[in-house]
Amino acid sequence: MNLKNKYQNLIEKNNAIIAANFYNLETLKGLLSAASESNSSLILQLSKSSIKYIGLNTAVAMAKAAIKEYGVNAWLHLDHGNSIELVKQCLDAGFDSVMIDGSELPFNENVELTASVVELAKNYDVPVEGELGYIAKLGQEQNTKENHTTIEEAKQFVELTNVNALAIAVGTAHGFYKETPELNFKRISEIREALPDTVLVLHGSSGIHHDDIKKAISHGINKINVATEFKNIFMKSLKSILNSTDNIDLREVFPEAINNVKELAKTKLELTK
Repeated sequence: MNLKNKYQNLIEKNNAIIAANFYNLETLKGLLSAASESNSSLILQLSKSSIKYIGLNTAVAMAKAAIKEYGVNAWLHLDHGNSIELVKQCLDAGFDSVMIDGSELPFNENVELTASVVELAKNYDVPVEGELGYIAKLGQEQNTKENHTTIEEAKQFVELTNVNALAIAVGTAHGFYKETPELNFKRISEIREALPDTVLVLHGSSGIHHDDIKKAISHGINKINVATEFKNIFMKSLKSILNSTDNIDLREVFPEAINNVKELAKTKLELTK
């Protein structure tokens, strides 16, 4: 099943899929182990910085080989692509899905950029994700209701771009939260009603209470992005292990941190059951 078909299935069933970022072989193994053990589908995400760190072709080869080895339904997605050049490189390398993030541009420029990527992606038959509204990135002020995605702009954006998936601003932010976020469930429902055939994406899900994620799914969210929590648990686990041992064999040191990523991922995957 390709991701376009999976998305359609999720919309029809009013369900969601977890989209998890990986940063190295270890976090990749933890995520795929969780998907395998819980018999769940999964979207594996790479950001521009992770691609730069791992190497584009190395990252794709590693992800594709690991997906096959673990025997899970998983797809590789570009997270927060910021240029047509990067998107094309990822499409040529074999990504199953791409995101172009023009959310910080004026509306018309965001439309133009996103529509260009949608047109490009037709040649590869892969879905495109866009973003509309203010979803705070690391270091930025977190959302206010005035910055939430409006129903009218969401509908207009999808009509003008033909984008397959849309990340909407409904109270979340990237990274960890200083205060407990209040999700705008009403707005999610309203946008879902206005866009019955579009995948709705919740970015900034790290640290969101699991009950709120389930509620967001019930109101129309189809893709749940989680990144910071996986990076955090891997590094905290590794620091703790290294502080308690003189063992320099990383093949013996890393597995505990990988397992902690796996266990966290299993709790996230369970939210879509």
